[in-house]
Amino acid sequence: MPISPILNAEIRVLTLFNLDSAMEGIKVHQTADADTLDAIKRLYEKGLVTQADGGYLTDLGIHCAEHLQTALRILITSAQDL
Repeated sequence: MPISPILNAEIRVLTLFNLDSAMEGIKVHQTADADTLDAIKRLYEKGLVTQADGGYLTDLGIHCAEHLQTALRILITSAQDL
């Protein structure tokens, strides 16, 4: 599955969340780049975050971010071993 620029922006936003604390959200300011603003809005529409400008991860968002961040850790570790 190719990763489009739109999907890449959503992945980038999901990696910003600290999964060690459910009480720690993010706020995307209006001064952020357009790709980030659009990505957070799409994540909100998909039910992954609680607010259109960030907020907290929903249960689905936590599940998604956990898998994503785990996959990235595996890929980064594997790349460092090369």
